[in-house]
Amino acid sequence: MSESTTETGTDVRETDVLVVGSGIAGCAAALAAARSGANVLVATKATAPEDASTDWAQGGIAVTGEDPETFREDVLDASDGTADPEAVDILVGDARDAVEDVLVDTLSVPFDGAPAGAGLDDYDHGREAAHSERRILHVNASTGGHVLRPFLNYLRDHDGVTFLEDAMALDLLTHEGRVHGVHLLREGSVEPVFAGATVLATGGIGACYGTTTNPDGATGDGVAMAAFAGARIADMQYVQFHPTAYPGDDPFLVSEAVRGEGAILRNGEGERFMPGVHDDAELAPRDVVARAVKDERDRTGEVRLDVSPVEPDFRTEFPDLAELCDERDVDPEDGIPVAPAEHYLCGGIAVDERGRTTLDRLFAAGECARTGVHGANRLASTSLLEGLVWGLRAGETAADAGADAAERIETQEPLDSDPELPDEFASAKYARLRETMDSAVGVERTHADLERARSTIRRLKGEVDAYTRTRVSRSLYELRNATVCALLVARAASEAPSAGCHHVVDADAEGSTNGGARADD
Repeated sequence: MSESTTETGTDVRETDVLVVGSGIAGCAAALAAARSGANVLVATKATAPEDASTDWAQGGIAVTGEDPETFREDVLDASDGTADPEAVDILVGDARDAVEDVLVDTLSVPFDGAPAGAGLDDYDHGREAAHSERRILHVNASTGGHVLRPFLNYLRDHDGVTFLEDAMALDLLTHEGRVHGVHLLREGSVEPVFAGATVLATGGIGACYGTTTNPDGATGDGVAMAAFAGARIADMQYVQFHPTAYPGDDPFLVSEAVRGEGAILRNGEGERFMPGVHDDAELAPRDVVARAVKDERDRTGEVRLDVSPVEPDFRTEFPDLAELCDERDVDPEDGIPVAPAEHYLCGGIAVDERGRTTLDRLFAAGECARTGVHGANRLASTSLLEGLVWGLRAGETAADAGADAAERIETQEPLDSDPELPDEFASAKYARLRETMDSAVGVERTHADLERARSTIRRLKGEVDAYTRTRVSRSLYELRNATVCALLVARAASEAPSAGCHHVVDADAEGSTNGGARADD
């Protein structure tokens, strides 16, 4: 990476490959680009690993076993038949080598069941919902942290990789259909970063909803920036809700792995209800279980996860989750209260098999990208895998495209001329946004509610836009991005037919099939 200063004193950075985001997809892209000889700059809002969704991932990472076809079929079946078969083939085909190369051989992730560095088949393999066999590598119920933290440490020691933390990308620098980098907000100042190729790996959109399993910074930055720049955005209607999140004052995800080890769902009357909903009962696809949990909560007042069938016992098998329960005075022996919560965006920035977007020199990977793997509903424990596989592919291709190709263009710095807004401004707008998304664009949707949401969010976006024209702050731009993503979701949902986690309960009207959308609605 090179750095110079303009006559006005503004730092100007140049790099072969710019990666925006530091979860597993961003780390994988940085690793692959650096391995290919590129100078890599990783710009991230995060100041600690837990700021990234990867660090929050519990269940594990699925790997291909002796029968790849069953893995492929499970992904397609979970997607309600909407996943792209070619993308699924890539995921399944690359899975084993990617996990072995990066997570086992390079990072020595201590997966359960065998010493670090063992062969993939030697580790313990768990099962989760909609998987027909045990194929999930895990570290207790906190796999993400055991993957991300050594990954970050490894990259920090790599000569070809530089990190800029607490740095928010505001917008893409574009000229004639090519992306040249980003404007970064860092330490109160806006600076351009020029790159031969740019990889967006910014995570999900949890901030759009009142209840989510995502960290606070999941404001949809990459999707919003790409949409503003004119990149194709697809399948935004497919927002997955995890069926088992603790709904108390300090929510937490109760991993699907617990149901994989035998835990069952009971309603407020103590009845087990999932066998009457789906042949796979508690191990049905996530969208099916989430709707059933919502319905039973509405009908009987609550749903609890009965962990008594877990062997040898819940505390021994899932000590991390037991500790989370203890911190909230929840006794697992009484069952853990659960409810659906926003979990994962299956759509996003449309990319091809190498992570290329529809804009030249712009790539995307991880949750902000729509690869086609997940279709209308993601199979459990494939998010880390998709981020790893497409991150490696995007990074390698970006290194080739961006080698010695950084080109400075004239840029216009965002205007920051008006006084800073009070903290209450963003919190009030978020409250309106989240109430609208929770009530109208949740687990179950109606066309009337979706049209209402679209109208409400469009007005909200107009209000926020009026302030971003003359002010620059992280909180304001995050609000802008979350509002844009919410509008993209509402628009796509109002136009697309019901499928998977986009469940329209008055689904008689015909809609388009691609859920495409742009930032201007």
